[in-house]
Amino acid sequence: MKIIVLGAGAWGTAMAASAAAQSVHQVTLWARDATQVQAMRAQHENQRYLAGVSLPPALAFSSTPWPELRDKLLAQADLVVVASPMAALRQMLSGLRGCPAPVAWLCKGFEAPVSTPFGLLAHEVQAQVAPELMAGVLSGPSFALEVARGQPTALVAASVHESVRQALVAAFHSPVLRVYANEDMVGVEVGGAVKNVLAIATGLCDGLALGLNARAALITRGLAEMTRLGVALGGRTETFMGLSGLGDLVLTATGDLSRNRQVGLALAHGQTLAQATGALGHVAEGVYCARTVVQRAAQLGVAMPIAQAVVALLDGRMAPVEAVASLMEREPTVELAAQG
Repeated sequence: MKIIVLGAGAWGTAMAASAAAQSVHQVTLWARDATQVQAMRAQHENQRYLAGVSLPPALAFSSTPWPELRDKLLAQADLVVVASPMAALRQMLSGLRGCPAPVAWLCKGFEAPVSTPFGLLAHEVQAQVAPELMAGVLSGPSFALEVARGQPTALVAASVHESVRQALVAAFHSPVLRVYANEDMVGVEVGGAVKNVLAIATGLCDGLALGLNARAALITRGLAEMTRLGVALGGRTETFMGLSGLGDLVLTATGDLSRNRQVGLALAHGQTLAQATGALGHVAEGVYCARTVVQRAAQLGVAMPIAQAVVALLDGRMAPVEAVASLMEREPTVELAAQG
């Protein structure tokens, strides 16, 4: 397969490297920054985002200007993978209008409101700007560093189009990376978006040393919030019990490679939000989509108290201890998956 990965951040680089490690594929990693591409080509390493990880010799690099890229590479591709942050997805998909190859994105989150009073999921953005694309999403519990190192990982390829699911499985399934196909794009995208917000809350609780009991309760009730929103948007309940729901939530909420968890830990230790995000060097999507998650939930009448507490914390309306107290002081209720 001829695979083009658009975006040379940690995740795009890791997935390009994973595909290029299989000798049957021709993989090109594209970035706008010609200097970065020149350095990767010379060193076969992405020192900015994946320092210390050697990239496969077969991986090609490109900084070809966009119009030329469309004419020379995209028209010949068997699969195009968009590895931009959520904030750049609209622009990327607009540039891919008319692309004959299957297109998939790796970003997780809700877009900030643009043409509607609330933010959109990635597939909703695509429906607005490039509805003709055969598109899907690749998601699941995964840290870029571990994928780049070839450590065992399982992901979900979601699309309403069977051809897109098949293309993603063919491109990335390997002895160390298992890819499961799923038709539920809504459920997969909601899981990928909301888990980042919940990871901030979990990092906060761990930073305050509230204990493993509190962590388990928070993750479990967070899963219920995620499921409620996902079902309200048209997702399937069973999706949230799988890799892109529970799996991704547990990894992001508990793994120390999680940027969103690190934000929660930093806030618990008294850092400002600017200090917490500035120290990362990467995007923490939960910071940017937390408000949008809460807005979308409110528009649908879905209760999401944990997400609301995270937004209050990020906005500076609550101190860390107050945010946790707001959750612990909620009125008791019967435990059901659909309740908070």
